[in-house]
Amino acid sequence: MSRTGESAGSLAGLADGPGSALQAVLFDMDGLLVDSEPLWFEVESAIMARLGGTWSPADQEALVGGSLQRSLGYLLAKAARPASPEMVGRWMIDGMVELLGTRPLPVMPGAMELLAEVMAAGLPYALVTSSELAIMETVLARLDATFPVAVCGADVRRSKPDPEPYLLAASRLGIEPGRSVVLEDSPNGVAAAEAAGCRVVAVPSVVPISDAPGRLVVRSLAQLSLATLRGLVAAGPTGAD
Repeated sequence: MSRTGESAGSLAGLADGPGSALQAVLFDMDGLLVDSEPLWFEVESAIMARLGGTWSPADQEALVGGSLQRSLGYLLAKAARPASPEMVGRWMIDGMVELLGTRPLPVMPGAMELLAEVMAAGLPYALVTSSELAIMETVLARLDATFPVAVCGADVRRSKPDPEPYLLAASRLGIEPGRSVVLEDSPNGVAAAEAAGCRVVAVPSVVPISDAPGRLVVRSLAQLSLATLRGLVAAGPTGAD
């Protein structure tokens, strides 16, 4: 059964407490915890200008939730001037680290509150991002947040939409993917989490995400509570009550 944001609260009564099947909560980063997508657009636009090309919102949409390697291939395919992947990759990482470290970093509504609720309940939790280590560390330092398990782009051979990042996080936490809830903002991230067998809450940012059986789509993390996440897992793999 597909659930929309309006019905998110109805899941809360399905399970709440020590007997819940929920084992862990896995958080994406860009566009989910922090509104970093405008910074990505600024950095990508500046890089493309150096490469003699143009950049549009449609180009950014094509890369949301993807890996550094995928972004480099896309940028270089549009370039009018030659550059090595290593150089462009350094421009991207250095540019994002600079902006993330110096600009205001808007935290997405409800993000820190939900993280605090998960932590207070003693549930395992992890960060799973396609960003590179330096970018992840900069964001976490600005948030003053610590994750017991953090998976970034450098930790995997195949990034989202491949399930490897979420399977690795589940393995490091020692939990069953099917008894975890993943919070994602991009179609690539949702595809990765669902392919890993995780339950998914989608909070679309730049690119729309449609309803699907067993997937909960909401407008904001502020609509969620730990009880909602417990209920999503208790509802079963098809989302049926």
